[in-house]
Amino acid sequence: MARIPFPPIEQLLASYLPRAPAFVALARLNRPIGIYLLLWPTMTALWIAAQGWPGWHLVLVFALGTLLTRSAGCVINDIADRNFDGLVKRTRDRPLVTGAIDLVEALMYLGVLSFMALVLVLSTNLITVALAIAGAIVAVIYPFMKRYTYLPQAVLGIAFSFGIPMAFTATGSAISQTTGLLFLANMLLTVVYDTEYAMVDRDDDIKLGLRSSAILFGELDRAIIGALQACFLYTLWLAGRHADMGWPFIVGLMVAAGLILYQQYLIRNRDRAGCFAAFLNNHWLGLAIFLGTVTHYLVKDIAA
Repeated sequence: MARIPFPPIEQLLASYLPRAPAFVALARLNRPIGIYLLLWPTMTALWIAAQGWPGWHLVLVFALGTLLTRSAGCVINDIADRNFDGLVKRTRDRPLVTGAIDLVEALMYLGVLSFMALVLVLSTNLITVALAIAGAIVAVIYPFMKRYTYLPQAVLGIAFSFGIPMAFTATGSAISQTTGLLFLANMLLTVVYDTEYAMVDRDDDIKLGLRSSAILFGELDRAIIGALQACFLYTLWLAGRHADMGWPFIVGLMVAAGLILYQQYLIRNRDRAGCFAAFLNNHWLGLAIFLGTVTHYLVKDIAA
């Protein structure tokens, strides 16, 4: 049997190491905001599902899994949008547009990231693996939705929320009303911050014939975002009530409410800088809720 020629390791390193920044950029590892937006709700659900510290194994699985799946999602997104990104101000310098990375290399990179994520989730249980696969399918579908629907943000909300039921199944907890409320709350928040993000590209998307919630909402964008933010807070409060969360969780919600008011201030003129700043601000909102959740269980343990 003929042996398949494989380049020596020195040749591979000489070829790919100088282009490491391009692979970092393709996975957005230089812009970790997406990791945070995915991480905090997932970790909040993990702590609630475990009713406290979930153990190092699950913390590492979900933290690293978040990093890998978000990175893979960015690669999928750039593959899907490679013919559009060069026509949008914000994305014209992405590696697939400039030619720093070609399509075959991007697909190989996606395969490596996906395999590593699969290895992680295989250390949990079968139900969690099944949920991970379902979430991955939604993540693959999402980038193409802006061609067919004005609410691709809702599809992203589903994709970004699969870590929540996975947290419950991984800890051996039952999928409950609390799980559903956390899932819904995160969906609402995702639509909010991705609409703020879409407001940055609204003019470019209209020219290209692409669709987004920012285009759909039009002049009502701020009002609808505000209504969705109110629904998010109420749904999360209901989830906390079902999970018997105490005052630290409520404090986290109050901080989140304050940050929501600040976001409304940031998007008041609908300018690119303000809308992007509002999008970034959701990192602190998610962190506040996560810290409130962790503090609740710390206080509970001390009181016990």
